[in-house]
Amino acid sequence: MARAFAEIGFTPSVRAEQARQGSADAYARFLAPDADGGDRLGEREAAFIAERDSVYQATVSETGWPYVQHRGGPSGFLKVLDDKTIAYADFSGNRQYISVGNLNTDDRVSLILVDYPNRRRLKIWGRVRLIDKAEQPDLIKRLHDAQYRARPERAAIITVEAFDWNCPQHIPQRMTIEEFEPVVAPLRDEITRLTAENEALKHRIRESA
Repeated sequence: MARAFAEIGFTPSVRAEQARQGSADAYARFLAPDADGGDRLGEREAAFIAERDSVYQATVSETGWPYVQHRGGPSGFLKVLDDKTIAYADFSGNRQYISVGNLNTDDRVSLILVDYPNRRRLKIWGRVRLIDKAEQPDLIKRLHDAQYRARPERAAIITVEAFDWNCPQHIPQRMTIEEFEPVVAPLRDEITRLTAENEALKHRIRESA
């Protein structure tokens, strides 16, 4: 864990609970002035983000209720613009606009990105700026994969405030069809070969009968 994430996450009530549970001293080092910053994305984070095809996004309403929504697209739909900025094209959906409405009153956002096959997870806190498609069409074009059949309505530009990597404990190992294909393809080819071989043997038996 880096200092920036601890500074946001370890509120007075959190620190009080850590003290009550006996973990306050272990986490105090993350708040030290010489602790790693953790507010600028490195090559590891950029590569991880570029591979993701989905993200869980949390916003908060003016009534204080959190709202978690799934955002997805082709791998790399979430773009790293620089070490402090990530962005994505926000596609047209069910037109409830809960996340958009929340961000209009509170620009803070929390993201969770998960790599299920390798059981890795990255958490990001940031501040969002929404840009309508009509305002900057070139930006939307940069963020949107034209081959992906979805209609972008706006761009979400996120300034990274802090990030943290989670341990793999309790992350289930799952694979998408695309991720599982390299495992299945050789088995499928072998079944095809054996089926053809079996048919050839049956044909020979029929001819020799």
